[in-house]
Amino acid sequence: MNVAGRAIAVLALACIPALAQIDPAGEWAPRFHEDQPERIPGPEIGDYSGLPINNAARLRGDAWDASLLTVPEHQCKPHPSDYSPRGPANLRITKVIDRDTQQVVAYHTHISWEAPERTIWMDGRPHPPEYAPHTWQGFSTGKWEGNMLTITTTHLKIGWIRRNGIPRSDRATVVEHWIRHENYLTWVVIITDPVYLTEPFIRTTDFVLDADQQIAPYPCEIVEEIERPKGSIPHHLPGTNPFLTEFATRHGLPQEGARGGAATMYPEFRQRTAGHPAVAPQPQAPAQPAAPNPPNGELHVLKVQGNVYMLVGAGGNITIQQGRNGVFLVDAGLAPMADKVFEEVRKIAPAQPLRYIVDTHAHSDHVGGNEALAKMGSTIAGGNVVGDIGRSAGQGATVIAHDEVLNRMSAAPAANQPAGQPAIPFAALPTDTYGGTEKDVFFNGEGIQLLHQPSAHTDGDTIVFFRRSDVVSTGDIFTPERYPVIDLQRGGNIQGVIAGLNLIIDLTIPEEKQEGGTMVIPGHGRLCDEADVVEYRDMVTIIRDRVQNLIAKGKTLDQVKAARPTEDYDPLYGADKVWTPDRFVEAVYKSLQASK
Repeated sequence: MNVAGRAIAVLALACIPALAQIDPAGEWAPRFHEDQPERIPGPEIGDYSGLPINNAARLRGDAWDASLLTVPEHQCKPHPSDYSPRGPANLRITKVIDRDTQQVVAYHTHISWEAPERTIWMDGRPHPPEYAPHTWQGFSTGKWEGNMLTITTTHLKIGWIRRNGIPRSDRATVVEHWIRHENYLTWVVIITDPVYLTEPFIRTTDFVLDADQQIAPYPCEIVEEIERPKGSIPHHLPGTNPFLTEFATRHGLPQEGARGGAATMYPEFRQRTAGHPAVAPQPQAPAQPAAPNPPNGELHVLKVQGNVYMLVGAGGNITIQQGRNGVFLVDAGLAPMADKVFEEVRKIAPAQPLRYIVDTHAHSDHVGGNEALAKMGSTIAGGNVVGDIGRSAGQGATVIAHDEVLNRMSAAPAANQPAGQPAIPFAALPTDTYGGTEKDVFFNGEGIQLLHQPSAHTDGDTIVFFRRSDVVSTGDIFTPERYPVIDLQRGGNIQGVIAGLNLIIDLTIPEEKQEGGTMVIPGHGRLCDEADVVEYRDMVTIIRDRVQNLIAKGKTLDQVKAARPTEDYDPLYGADKVWTPDRFVEAVYKSLQASK
């Protein structure tokens, strides 16, 4: 072959796609020859067959009531990306091409049912840090493995394995495979969930190429479907769901098989239960909680939106607002972390002075840095104040808190701190307090509301709402990685926690599909939005209702603990070694007894 021929051959090879890659882009229609009853009319109540679930997931399903979907906060939630292909869903897959390199940067999907939009990044970018927000579609990256596109997804919101109450946690990792054979696309989903599954769960969905389909818009408007008391969450109390046996009875199945679990998925199970249709479920060891990552002394800053940032790793989360007037902090973290906190603040706002610190409550992981950080700041003061006191009036940032926080922090050490610890220094106390329900501040071009929630985490809790940035900082009323701490000695109460969570939901407005919009910085844990608070509020309300029901039956505290009213939520929220499920249940019990 001459030189020209070889050049033409090289050019021809360069135009051939990478080995065995088959482009999945196009318009696809779903095939319903498999799992049609689950995907169209919906799964039956109590049908957990074929699912490798643990007892916690089973109990979540038993408590689920379909009327939950009529609650306004639940009406416009879309299917998460690991479930959305299951619906009556026409699918559009498009390529995102880099103009300069002509490489595929990403694939984008749009599904007709509820119109979820998803991006699968193909450019090798890393997944976000653990404290980043979670979404219904999660964060997805893809790579080719022969003719199969493999997709890994993290940062998903809590979803479902089967939409009859069987949950999938927000700690799950999902691996998907797209396999195209001419005009057919097979979508394989593999879910690994350390909270609710005992082994990976695999399912497949098939599509056929349909170039002429039309996908209409899918707007969703929240309406008042059922009139019920505000904050009421439909659910079945333990042992009261009358529908759980109907599925197995209707289809002539052993009840144990309908209850799910990895053992029911193998041939040996059929042999073991042959001739025994009413075998009771075998007891399972409690699932081990998935522990949140412990603090490692490193600080991380995440831009939230508007003028607001979230700082993680200094004890409790710290909210930072910055602008032309200076820096405004919500909480100050642990005392030993103050210098590092100030270094991070300086990176965000190198020239602006620290003007304000708001204490959301009196615990040391939120107020410990008060003294050191306040000294690094300056107060806006002048006129008679400086004339009467001198220039020292402007030294130090203003520390704002509710009256009850000052009362708790200035109380005798025995009433405020563990035995043997010294009293809080005077310089660490709030310098500006407010009583009642609210204090307003206008700073850096936006209104900031300080909202007191009485008798919640403590009796001095403040929720901070940055109105223009559209960010809510909650303090420890909302901590999505653990059960809410109810500090009974400092005036905490379960009813106040639920009222505080409902107040946060009232303040937040999602952008679309119950996602985004108003962002929520919790006292501990990852950045959230309204849907995350709703999930947490539902959990706390359901557990309150269970304990209240047991109290009404005359049960003692020990009997309530023995009933394990938190069992189905323990793998998700029960990993804290100090604030254990038993301590949480005891605080709920005593709160309700005190209310009586």
